[in-house]
Amino acid sequence: MKQALSLGRRGLGRVWPNPSVGCVIVQGRRVVGRARTADGGRPHAETQALAMAGAAGRGATAYVTLEPCSHHGKTPPCAEALIAAGVGRVVVAAGDPDPRVAGAGLDRLRAAGIEVTEGVLRDAAERDLAGYLLNRRAGRPFVTLKLASSFDGRIATATGESRWITGPLARRTVHAMRARHDAVLVGAGTMRADDPALTVRGLGPMPQPVRVVASRRLDLPDGRLAATMDQALVWLCHGGDATRDRRTIWEERGARLFECGVEHRQIDPADMLAQLGAAGLTSVFCEGGGALAASLLSAGLVDEVLGFTAGVMLGAEGTPGLGAMGLEALAEAPRFDLVESRAIGPDLMHRWRVQRHSQD
Repeated sequence: MKQALSLGRRGLGRVWPNPSVGCVIVQGRRVVGRARTADGGRPHAETQALAMAGAAGRGATAYVTLEPCSHHGKTPPCAEALIAAGVGRVVVAAGDPDPRVAGAGLDRLRAAGIEVTEGVLRDAAERDLAGYLLNRRAGRPFVTLKLASSFDGRIATATGESRWITGPLARRTVHAMRARHDAVLVGAGTMRADDPALTVRGLGPMPQPVRVVASRRLDLPDGRLAATMDQALVWLCHGGDATRDRRTIWEERGARLFECGVEHRQIDPADMLAQLGAAGLTSVFCEGGGALAASLLSAGLVDEVLGFTAGVMLGAEGTPGLGAMGLEALAEAPRFDLVESRAIGPDLMHRWRVQRHSQD
């Protein structure tokens, strides 16, 4: 199962709206088939691994990180493929909460006389598949908030200079994290201030994440985003007050537009994420700015925080990493548990997961 999990992780950010599943087929002590969900979401891991195994799959044990699908979609059910191949046993890490599956895949296997073992390395599988599982359970993608700041929590000097607070190794790590998510999200202020391309660079050819910008009025610059429309999808989340002219300009460039509700003169983050989830996204890597990050945190919609802290001080006049959150008491502040921390060149990377009771 550890091999299957490792395979599945290789597909993160590359297979939405499907989950990145790993499958390993073992005959005796020999691995006869192995695969992960293909880029774009098809073919599924099980059918590829079975094709590799061929006749050696009969009577074998299949280790799968997620319950095999049991519904007919654009491809036949994986549960039926396992039955047709004559496997003798299926070991599953995590169940699939999709109402079209939700235990039906395992029931179909058992009805065919196949031995089924559930829950092997379930916690690890659910961590890897957190985005897909959250999408199916809550209808929204898993949100990772990235904050790169000075030691005193600033993201720019008083004049707006921000390139670069952290070093090249930290920035390369950020590109790797972008690649593991379905989409990269920023606010309009970040687009105007930094003119980012939001693509994955320096890691070789690979599928690019969707570039999502939250801009209530669609008052975006004609910068690198507009100049690179052919390199990656662009989705724009806007309010009802975005003019028809601005909508038309971006639609003609090839962007997909989402009209979202507005709260306190900002895009409603819950509505935005619900629409992105309905469009198939399972994980979003938010890179700011401060107002967008604060709105996501205030709404309880951040699942993980990834911080990069540099050993430099910018002072109170520098730009803070977060916008106003209106907190009056510590008890109101969102809290996270430290998952890992390590040096990335001269900088410190620290990763935090939302405290479980915060979601209750």
